[in-house]
Amino acid sequence: MRWTSLRLRLVFVFALVALTAAVSASGIAYWLNRNTVLDRTQNSALNDFHKSLEDSTRSLPLRPHCAELQDAARQMAGGPQNYAVLLVMRGADGRQCVATTDKDLFTLKTVPQSLQTAVNEKRALDDGNRVPYHMYWQRKELHDTPYLVAGARMNGGGPTGYMLKSLATERQDLNSLAWSLGIATALALVGSALLAQAAATTVLRPVQRLGHAARQLGEGRLDTRLRVTGTDELADLSRTFNRTAERLEQRVAELSGREAASRRFVADMSHELRTPLTAITAVTEVLEEEEDSLDPMIAPAVKLVVSETRRLNDLVENLMEVTRFDAGTARLVQDDVDVADQVTACIDARAWLDAVELDAERGIVARLDPRRLDVILANLIGNALKHGGSPVRVSVRTQTTPDGEDLLIRVRDHGPGIPQEVLPHVFDRFYKASASRPRSEGSGLGLSIALENAHIHGGEITAANSPEGGAVFTLRLPVGTGGAAEEGQEDGQEDGQGAAQETPKASETPDGTAGSERAEDAAPGTGSGSGSAPGSDPDVGPDSGPDSGPRRKEGGDRR
Repeated sequence: MRWTSLRLRLVFVFALVALTAAVSASGIAYWLNRNTVLDRTQNSALNDFHKSLEDSTRSLPLRPHCAELQDAARQMAGGPQNYAVLLVMRGADGRQCVATTDKDLFTLKTVPQSLQTAVNEKRALDDGNRVPYHMYWQRKELHDTPYLVAGARMNGGGPTGYMLKSLATERQDLNSLAWSLGIATALALVGSALLAQAAATTVLRPVQRLGHAARQLGEGRLDTRLRVTGTDELADLSRTFNRTAERLEQRVAELSGREAASRRFVADMSHELRTPLTAITAVTEVLEEEEDSLDPMIAPAVKLVVSETRRLNDLVENLMEVTRFDAGTARLVQDDVDVADQVTACIDARAWLDAVELDAERGIVARLDPRRLDVILANLIGNALKHGGSPVRVSVRTQTTPDGEDLLIRVRDHGPGIPQEVLPHVFDRFYKASASRPRSEGSGLGLSIALENAHIHGGEITAANSPEGGAVFTLRLPVGTGGAAEEGQEDGQEDGQGAAQETPKASETPDGTAGSERAEDAAPGTGSGSGSAPGSDPDVGPDSGPDSGPRRKEGGDRR
């Protein structure tokens, strides 16, 4: 049992109460019995000594010889009380005569001086005191044995007598009583512990069942119910738990149904939109090829149609990717990847070499999904270029952890950073940093897709602000995810054209420099960057989804 367990505390409290009660009762019983035994023995011995002193010394002469005094002492000691006697009196020769029945043990030196003083003290006579001398007694221990010492002086003349009675028998009886009471206390303590254990079992067994049921409920087994017996408070608690679990099951079933319907709707809508989008994309590509020959009045409209068609196509692809993550059908296709080469290829494919500083150690090989890693990098680097400004620094390192070795990829820009109120939401879907600007170039899904891709690897992405300025996104992935690569087609991939299988493409901006059309910033108003005006308020979260990066136009270069 744990020291903090309720069962142990109940046993401890029961035992403490029982021990307190038993010790109190035993102490009181011992004290009462001790006083009773000692008082009875003491009174019996004192009464016998007083009577024997009067009877034995009444016949003595006024000045007896020491031998006569010795005979009187032996006569007194021969009674049933078995005590030693010491008589003191002036003899016929005028000297003090001391007669004792035990010369080795009982002498005048044995009698306490305070007792001798009290015995020989003459008290004044009055209504409350009829005689000048009285009997006094005292307990004393000699050679580790308790004794009762008493003394009295004969009124009207006579010897002074002292008595020494052993209390060893009484002490032995009291010790036996103490041992008996101690054993009784120990038995009471054991009995209380057993009773506490039984009571704790009676009380805690339903609580344990309730805890087990609550854990099962927390693990998702919403059909868990408790068997209710009795009408006490625990039974009422079980009934309450069952009602709560039933309502929770109904509510979760309702929410799950709504969520499934919502996912089906998004998936169906995305698939349905792909067919007309394919036709529209083909038409826009034709229009884009004929852009130079169009009427100058019509050319801006054509450009708008082309850009919006691309944006709509990207949104559909991102929605399909998000649907796969929500449905749990996204799979890894792992391979041994040289991380430095992969980062370089991602930057080169998008013509970002002039705007990105790469600090990557060669020879770092990790078992990852190359395509998904490319999606993550394209989002983070494109986001930094667009809203943080160049140069963007990308560093690749490894870090040893208790669980193994982790891959760390940091992407840092040189912009003003991310506002603190925005930081907790940079990975939220469709999050808009400014409510007054509902439309942006991206859909706000890019960073959330990057985070899901990191999670499926068993990793994490964090966003923060660098002390030197600018935003820092840190990608942490395990170097080896273990096991063979998981092969499998993802849900929603039709005719080999799923968003997750498209190769990132590069495009050119109208001024001839490569740029990112889909990387969306993680913070509003992060300054001017590639393709972003100063003070702009883009969506939070880049849109570099599964086919991240701008597309290269087919059919020749317009330049």
